[in-house]
Amino acid sequence: MSEVVTPVLGDFGEAVITGLSQARKTIPARYLYDVRGSELFEEITRLPEYYPTRTETALLKGHANDIGRLAGKGRPLIEFGAGSATKTPLILDATSAPIYVPIDISGEFLEESIAALAASRPALRILPIAGDFTQPLTLPPLDGPLTGFFPGSTIGNFDHRAAIDLLRSFRATLGSGARLVIGIDMRKNSRLLEAAYDDAAGVTAAFNLNLLRRINRELDGTIPVEAFEHRAVWHDGLGRIEMHLAATRAIGFSVAGRRFSMRDGETIHTENSYKYAPGEARLLARASGWEPLAFWTDPDALFGLHVWTAVAEELQP
Repeated sequence: MSEVVTPVLGDFGEAVITGLSQARKTIPARYLYDVRGSELFEEITRLPEYYPTRTETALLKGHANDIGRLAGKGRPLIEFGAGSATKTPLILDATSAPIYVPIDISGEFLEESIAALAASRPALRILPIAGDFTQPLTLPPLDGPLTGFFPGSTIGNFDHRAAIDLLRSFRATLGSGARLVIGIDMRKNSRLLEAAYDDAAGVTAAFNLNLLRRINRELDGTIPVEAFEHRAVWHDGLGRIEMHLAATRAIGFSVAGRRFSMRDGETIHTENSYKYAPGEARLLARASGWEPLAFWTDPDALFGLHVWTAVAEELQP
């Protein structure tokens, strides 16, 4: 009798199968960022509705001197979720970092994004890490103390408990004396928020739907992508925008040999984006082993830029 071989799915496949098997279907947001997803997200950051990128960039430029002073001059810079590294030159200039360690889940996209940076800064030592920063990572040998950079309000993709766990892991990774420069999106008018995550040009919809195309391509899926639509909804009580892929009719499909079905109107929950008032952001810092040093926002209070310092291990919560 021949042995039945179970295919090895990898982290992506396991997450998709597990998520689609739940009563409320969900897939972690980090899997939105394959090469095509990363490219689409960069398009999103240039849309008129998407205020976070341009607002955070303005804050990094406008407060560069204070950021450099508080974040520490001449330290190695570790960027969690580097993406296209478009804001990286601003923080490199502010801190005069001699070494840059970009971390991103999309290795191919990471290589492309740091090529231009390396060409423009030949004296900068770049040590890229292709990996998932939500998992334990080992940094290359570096002389501390270190400065972390976590822009784009990516922390908002995690629920409060997971956000605290992630920030604690950053504290452990960066070590004693670390500083963290972090961008955190703020609570605001729901219409402005929903427009930022459901733009008129449909780029965010394409970004969300690309996840289904990735499943079909990488996991031998038969998902009828045309039977789904993108939805973005603000939940005031939870303080978050939710992104979903909603079935527009009853469907059946397979992924990696498993069969699934969805009802008309049933959704796959693909992303959360939590928003924080300034006081909530301070609580988040202190609950995760950091102490706030500085906070800046724009005149319309759309976005917040923070500098935190690591709390001594014996004083951590």
